[in-house]
Amino acid sequence: MYCSRLFVSLQRRKKIILLAAIDMEQLLHYVWKHKMFPLKELKTTDGRSVEVIDPGLHNRNAGPDFFNAKVKIDGTLWVGNVEIHDKSSDWYLHGHDHDSAYDNTVLHVAGVIDSEVQTTNGQSLPQLQLDVPHDILLHYEELQATDKYPPCYKIIPELSALMIHSWMAALQTERLERKTDDIRRRAERCNGSWEDAYFVTLARNYGFGINGEAFEDWAYHIPLSAVGKHRDDLFQIEAIFMGQAGLLELETIPGQYQKDALNEGYFSKLRNEYQYLAHKFSLTPMNSKQWRFLRLRPQNFPHIRISQLANLYYERKASLSRLIECDTIQALQEMMRTHVTPYWETHYTFGSASASNGKNLSPFSVNLLMINTAIPMLFAYGRHASKEQLCDRAFDFLEQLRAENNHIIRMWKECGLPVKNAGDTQALIQLKKEYCDRKDCLRCRFGYEYLKKKS
Repeated sequence: MYCSRLFVSLQRRKKIILLAAIDMEQLLHYVWKHKMFPLKELKTTDGRSVEVIDPGLHNRNAGPDFFNAKVKIDGTLWVGNVEIHDKSSDWYLHGHDHDSAYDNTVLHVAGVIDSEVQTTNGQSLPQLQLDVPHDILLHYEELQATDKYPPCYKIIPELSALMIHSWMAALQTERLERKTDDIRRRAERCNGSWEDAYFVTLARNYGFGINGEAFEDWAYHIPLSAVGKHRDDLFQIEAIFMGQAGLLELETIPGQYQKDALNEGYFSKLRNEYQYLAHKFSLTPMNSKQWRFLRLRPQNFPHIRISQLANLYYERKASLSRLIECDTIQALQEMMRTHVTPYWETHYTFGSASASNGKNLSPFSVNLLMINTAIPMLFAYGRHASKEQLCDRAFDFLEQLRAENNHIIRMWKECGLPVKNAGDTQALIQLKKEYCDRKDCLRCRFGYEYLKKKS
């Protein structure tokens, strides 16, 4: 009996905490925007009937919550702004009574009416107490409380193919837009050079997550204008690339391999060449401590990835102009393929010999680089240069590439969501990171379907 009472008490406490965490004002915004009103006549606090013709344009910036709403109050049509609060007294808490931007408010909506409200000229506004329908509140609590991912898994099998397709298409565009913002910032840091921004983006994704930030910082340390003067010499390219990574300092080599590295000679040759080029171009390397090796497969060691990038650059495959020329998925795949220089075929780090292996970039890695580097760059540059054909090509390539396979995608598949190509997987990654992880169900179309379903 005691345990049963304790369980009920804990459940009640959990619900109280959940309700306190819910932003009721945002939920009221949602109910108003989608006209999910209770099944009863809407009336102002003084008894006048209210009919919502158009809830207005939702404003997420400063000013009234909804612009140009159309509401009938006692049969009279009013066109203007609508402000929504959890409690009507929040009107004064937020200082709207002293802000003329709110003078054109035609209706004040609140979950709790606890005071009259007035504009800057002393005019009293009509008020509507809006209750969140029970089913919507219940379903929203479920979405916020569930630990299972995705929280709306119950509704997925009931969704129409058209609805899923339209939302996935929007999410896919959102993700490309977000990556476009990242690329645009890199171009600004590169003094407006989109060629350099592409190299930085490519390098970042060669970190494959763990060393992504280190590779991006490394790319900013590469003076491409100087490297371009030695573009026909792969050894010199690799010397600059390794040297600027801080990997040509003896102390970066584990003690047991230092002697072998020196005896082999390649490390010393690279270091001597780098010292000459560093003096010539006034180069300063990055801090080698930024590189991470723990729990990293040898194939992903910075030495291997940098050698692959050196080959890619040497073969003229690391340029934006070459990327733009790729008009088929096969051409794009060929452009992304690369391998290491001869020394690294038998090494993973300096002095540490391994079995001979060409260490070509795997098809899996090529696929990821196309999805995360080449395609976003095509889209971003297309937007920048007003070349819609490049943006269209980016979408076409995503549809042609095979779907990614990771825990996020597998979870959605288990819910019954069809996943056909890389465009779908990019959309679902965007959905998880920007909506599910933030519990932002009110902006999600799947969340909308879940909220409006009948209990």
